[in-house]
Amino acid sequence: MAKKQKNQKKQPQQSGGTPATVALTTAGVDFTVHSYEHDPSHPSYGEEAAEAMGVSPDRVFKTLVADVDGTLVVAVVPVAGSLDLKALASAVGGKRAAMADPALAERTTGYVRGGISPLGQRRRLRTVLDASADTHTTICVSAGRRGLEVELSPKDLLHLTEAVSAPIARA
Repeated sequence: MAKKQKNQKKQPQQSGGTPATVALTTAGVDFTVHSYEHDPSHPSYGEEAAEAMGVSPDRVFKTLVADVDGTLVVAVVPVAGSLDLKALASAVGGKRAAMADPALAERTTGYVRGGISPLGQRRRLRTVLDASADTHTTICVSAGRRGLEVELSPKDLLHLTEAVSAPIARA
């Protein structure tokens, strides 16, 4: 069962925060933290999060790191679908995209696989948010570790990550 914790803009960040929640708090953005017990045997981090929180997989977004023409790019897509690498490359003006080496993605973002957040990364990467996020009032993304998600508006996520919105997911 997931636990919810509503952030209060004016309160200081609680201990145990992640770089993602610290970034949200510092920016003064409204967000809700959802925590759940991560099961290492679950085959999908994103589907596990959606199930644990009781949220539609269309509203839970996974953070993927890809290599577009030699540059790392973050793609944020619904867990209910998959990343269209060709569409991602096109969205950032590139020609070819491939999934980044997981170890490189972890080193660059400062997060572990299954807990990579589009927020508070060690090195900010160019980010593309799937256009389907616009159909929701709020979406959930990783808060920076397995078993921890943040719920926020897609507009706030776009603003904080300086992302572009583009159709980069496949059903």
